[in-house]
Amino acid sequence: MTPKLADLGPDLLVTTRSRRLLTLSLPYAGIALFALAASLGWWWITPLIAFGIFVAVVTATHDVVHRSLGLGRRASEWALFFLGAVLLESGHAYRATHLQHHRTFPSDEDPEGRPADLSALGAILYGPVFLVRLWWWAYRRGGAGPRAWLLAEAAVPLLAVTMGVLFWRGLLVYATMMIVGSWVYPLLTVHLPHRHYGDTPLTQTHTLRGRVVPAVFLELTYHLEHHLYPQVPSHHLARLARRLDPYLAEAGVQPRRVP
Repeated sequence: MTPKLADLGPDLLVTTRSRRLLTLSLPYAGIALFALAASLGWWWITPLIAFGIFVAVVTATHDVVHRSLGLGRRASEWALFFLGAVLLESGHAYRATHLQHHRTFPSDEDPEGRPADLSALGAILYGPVFLVRLWWWAYRRGGAGPRAWLLAEAAVPLLAVTMGVLFWRGLLVYATMMIVGSWVYPLLTVHLPHRHYGDTPLTQTHTLRGRVVPAVFLELTYHLEHHLYPQVPSHHLARLARRLDPYLAEAGVQPRRVP
């Protein structure tokens, strides 16, 4: 049995103003770097910058969805829109399907978790339709307010591609990278973390421990810890993992080690 979060430490829920600003601003710093590299013709470095933007946005959106950054209701709605727009995706569709994932995984009612039951190749091939299906799932179940957000967010990639074709090659390259890059979600964010999942909360997903890889992914590799305590913000997951070590060891859970 895992301990209560209150016993692990209330400091795990604290997000300072400076941390909140850092988390929300990193994606836009990435956009500025991408624009600078494109204007200088340094196309060789843009995939690396795009990777950084993906990690920054996924981390920030993840925390907004779970209300762990300390944003109010209205601020959360706009944050989902603007963070999703960075990746030309729907932040509101992500919130609807991700919270459903936490409520129902593993089940047929979890559209986000479906790639966990596919093969690795199947998860790769599922990439191009994954976000479309999540958007449609959220739209079908949403009311007037959520549907308005979803429709506005669906227009963002169309606008970005059109503006890229008409006005600036750099924007078209950026849009292409964001759209194609999202195709790895089923494999990297669902299939691999939940591969060969078990029947208990401690075996339904995995955790990767190390110094370099978790830092590069802004602590998103602590997937088990996140599923056990989704209210803990990403920047505290490494600390949470260390405090959970004795309990996981007692339960026979062995974290996977990476560099």
